[in-house]
Amino acid sequence: MRRHFWLTAALTAFPRLAAAGEVETSAGRLEVTSVLQGLEEPWAIDFLTDGSLLVTEREGRLLLVRDGVPQAVAGLPEVFSAGQGGLLDVLVPGDFAASRQIWLSFAAPVGSGAATAAGRGRLSRDATRLEGFETVFTGDAFPGGRHFGSRLVELPDGRIALTTGDRGTGPDGMEAQDPRVSVGKVILLDRDGSAGIALDGWLPGAFSRGHRNIQGAALDLEGRLLTVEHGAQGGDELNAPEAGKNYGWPVISYGENYGGGKIGEGTEKPGMEQPLHYWDPSIAPSGLVVYSGRLIPQWRGDILFGSLNSDFLGRLDPDTPAETGFAEERITAPETGRVRDVVEGPDGAIWFLSVYDGAVYRMVPAE
Repeated sequence: MRRHFWLTAALTAFPRLAAAGEVETSAGRLEVTSVLQGLEEPWAIDFLTDGSLLVTEREGRLLLVRDGVPQAVAGLPEVFSAGQGGLLDVLVPGDFAASRQIWLSFAAPVGSGAATAAGRGRLSRDATRLEGFETVFTGDAFPGGRHFGSRLVELPDGRIALTTGDRGTGPDGMEAQDPRVSVGKVILLDRDGSAGIALDGWLPGAFSRGHRNIQGAALDLEGRLLTVEHGAQGGDELNAPEAGKNYGWPVISYGENYGGGKIGEGTEKPGMEQPLHYWDPSIAPSGLVVYSGRLIPQWRGDILFGSLNSDFLGRLDPDTPAETGFAEERITAPETGRVRDVVEGPDGAIWFLSVYDGAVYRMVPAE
């Protein structure tokens, strides 16, 4: 309670909360402003149609920030908040103005273990609670608190894509390869929560397989789904998942086991897809947005993402080939420590979360 009182008081001056810093980039000087401080392990952000901000904290809190004042939203599901588990992504669908529906992904307690789960509820008119929250998908449960994936994306046809991780089953665990098991997959759900795709011999809703731990997902400007996922020691990947395709984990990888040693059969195998881009050594990519170019025209169509282990905000240019896929820029500033999520705001500003600072930042061209 004391923590949220401090946060509310600090935000009453928003957006003039803090002095802006500046960082040099390929697009010139950008201004970075602190918008929210005092968060505990923030995981995701999204915007309502009126410009209000939703923020998840991993321990199980959802905050709505309106007119500079944050308030807790009630009516949330029970979460498994251990290790990497907890309340994770938040998604405001495109029809929110009519439906008032909010989607959440989270680690759900299941027996003695936990599973990646997703559900939705209606935001009350006074924005204080999610009404009638229903968990519509619960994946296979495993012990421990690793690799839940959990990014949510609305596809152009209205279906919801949910990413899952391999739950830390390791290079010897083939669950990510098994199309009948939910881990290591992209899952498609219809808006009513039913399976959004049915592939022969696959778990209902399972769309692609062979993923290790997808921590970022977004649509490009043509509506194609893109994802970033963690490798082991190296081998992080950018992929464009397609129905029925296999992205390799743990049979192929550009990384190696922790402590050394080959993973699976090497870097390629017939019937398994190559990444669009890969990182070696690992950067632990998290969050993903394909930028519209609204405020920074030079970056139109570029892919922005965070790094959880190297403290930078990254940019890939799909128009410029490189040895590992695409040309890359790394933007480093005091504010870019352990960047968990990156989104584009309604006005074209770039917003990102820093886990180290417990903060939300907004980045725009400097005047």
